[in-house]
Amino acid sequence: MTTGITGTARTRFAGRTALVTGAGTGIGRGIALAFAREGAQVVVAGRRTSPLEETAALIEESGGKALPMTANVTRPEDLRALVSGAVDRFGSLDVAVNNAGILTGRGYSVADLPEEDWRTMLDINVTGVFLALQAEIAQMRTQPTGGAIVNIASRIGVHSRLPGTAAYATTKAAVSILTRAAALDHIADGIRINAVSPGPTATDMSLKPGETESARAARMRTESPVGRVSTVEEIAAAVLYLASDDAASVVGADLVVDGGSTA
Repeated sequence: MTTGITGTARTRFAGRTALVTGAGTGIGRGIALAFAREGAQVVVAGRRTSPLEETAALIEESGGKALPMTANVTRPEDLRALVSGAVDRFGSLDVAVNNAGILTGRGYSVADLPEEDWRTMLDINVTGVFLALQAEIAQMRTQPTGGAIVNIASRIGVHSRLPGTAAYATTKAAVSILTRAAALDHIADGIRINAVSPGPTATDMSLKPGETESARAARMRTESPVGRVSTVEEIAAAVLYLASDDAASVVGADLVVDGGSTA
């Protein structure tokens, strides 16, 4: 479990502001902590107040700066408020990570998938990213330094499919394509847009219904070439690379971090 921002000090994001959606738990929390560890001031966003405050507390207890803000990514006014909050508190929006997403309807075939699950995943996983991009780009294109955006897609989508995940795969494939289209549209504005596509990661989402972490570990020894799930920190490292000046000429990439399962 990620518990704080201690670790080897780096300063790639010193003086910069990062916004992370879905930052209350899991990969989103790990990304927020990683940015803070490298000097960023972080706006942590999500639907539930308590987990966001926990993430912010972890950052601040280790000497970082954080602003927790609740938001529903399906509401454009909420996303505009997130961007305004970042700028009002910290002066700019330099990096945005659109991580908020859900997996529901797991195990249903296309013929049996409830329409409500289909629409909910489209609203959050696709339209939520689209609306976030609009709000973030509107601010970044006004800044002399532009900005960097990383969308969180998935190895389930354009890279691979699994039975019973049609809706999720469709939405994450859409995120991959939307990322590339937006990257081409806005690189001239000084905004670099890329994606990270995680495979099974050490979060609850990679657990099958009723599965324990030890059972997952045993399953991954045969299912993944690397023999394990990725850590949250490994996913965060990929995100920070794409958001950093180290990736200054990386535009429209979709970086798969899945232990080799789609190699």
